[in-house]
Amino acid sequence: MKSIDPEEFKVTVPIKLSEIPTNLNNKASDDDKEEKLEKVQEKLSALQDVMYAHNRYGVLICLQGMDTSGKDSLIREVFKEFNPRGVVVHSFKTPNSTELEHDYLWRHYLALPEKGKFAVFNRTHYENVLVTRVHPEYVLNENLPGIEKVEDITPEFWESRMEQIRNFEKHISQNGTIVFKFYFHLSKEEQRIRLLRRLENREHHWKFSPGDLKEREHWDTYMQYYEEAINKTATENAPWYIVPADDKEMARYIVAKIIWEELQKRTDIKVPDLDVKVKANFDSYKEQLAKE
Repeated sequence: MKSIDPEEFKVTVPIKLSEIPTNLNNKASDDDKEEKLEKVQEKLSALQDVMYAHNRYGVLICLQGMDTSGKDSLIREVFKEFNPRGVVVHSFKTPNSTELEHDYLWRHYLALPEKGKFAVFNRTHYENVLVTRVHPEYVLNENLPGIEKVEDITPEFWESRMEQIRNFEKHISQNGTIVFKFYFHLSKEEQRIRLLRRLENREHHWKFSPGDLKEREHWDTYMQYYEEAINKTATENAPWYIVPADDKEMARYIVAKIIWEELQKRTDIKVPDLDVKVKANFDSYKEQLAKE
């Protein structure tokens, strides 16, 4: 199977989603992809233990994509070898009454990873420039000054939100949070197939919501706003990676490989050296324990 180069998926210039493939058409078998993923899983798990001991960086992994794009299954498969203490997953739903009493980024600040840990945002702060743009009436629930009706939400409002998000990501990255942002690039046809599968398979009925079909009606609008959000917030400190999502197994491997390859560049991440005085007294500690 062809080696995965993170730079192939990283957004470094303005992109058009319509020109980016949703499937790599890689001829590798599912078994081959699973084997490759397992190897990266083990490496990431070992690295997380080192990061926990190093205690200088947290890792924030942001997953965005349309319904059925494979975010949930990716979380299950990519991070299953992690020590449970080392990774926390947050699935952001519609803001509750408490969250609406604060600014829209407040709940995301609260969920940021501790040093030495990974946090996965399944849907992210970007919902505030995606879903709310498709359904601007949702913004009225935030009770913002000067926003009394949908007509008050101007293009300048969205530009300001993009700037706020860039500043949020710049701030956390400068304070020890390594940020990865993945957009799962799913085709509309593949989504149709996956939604049908949910309806036809009794075991998957619980995953289906009529709301998925309503949001599907806005597909083109979502693509427009995804494209704009990615182009305006792809920065060196918080890069976007566009992952072809029609092949779930390949998408999982791509995400895991990108995280592994990029973290390898942080050459300062290592198990800290033991205090010299403590190390010099190892023999006496051994003697003390042997006498018990």
